[in-house]
Amino acid sequence: METVQELIPLAKEMAQKPKGRLVKLYVLGSVLAFLGVVLGLMETVCSPLTTASRLRNEEATLASLQAAKERQALQTQALLEKDKQLEAIQCSRVLSNRQHAS
Repeated sequence: METVQELIPLAKEMAQKPKGRLVKLYVLGSVLAFLGVVLGLMETVCSPLTTASRLRNEEATLASLQAAKERQALQTQALLEKDKQLEAIQCSRVLSNRQHAS
């Protein structure tokens, strides 16, 4: 009921000769609405393309991260093996010294 009461003065105003400000306001609103529709359609059309490229970028990033993790794991494993070899050498030296020292 309230909206009907608000529409009556608007309808009376529209029936009269439109003022310059009001026409400019309607034209501006129409242009903005048209631009919004055009931009929405462009986004809808271009959206699958950007989604595909975004997926490719994410896959490439994940692959590079996985490769970096593998390299780091290999480096860690190499360091552990080197440490084990050094410990084995040191232990054999200590054992050989003890056998001869007694």
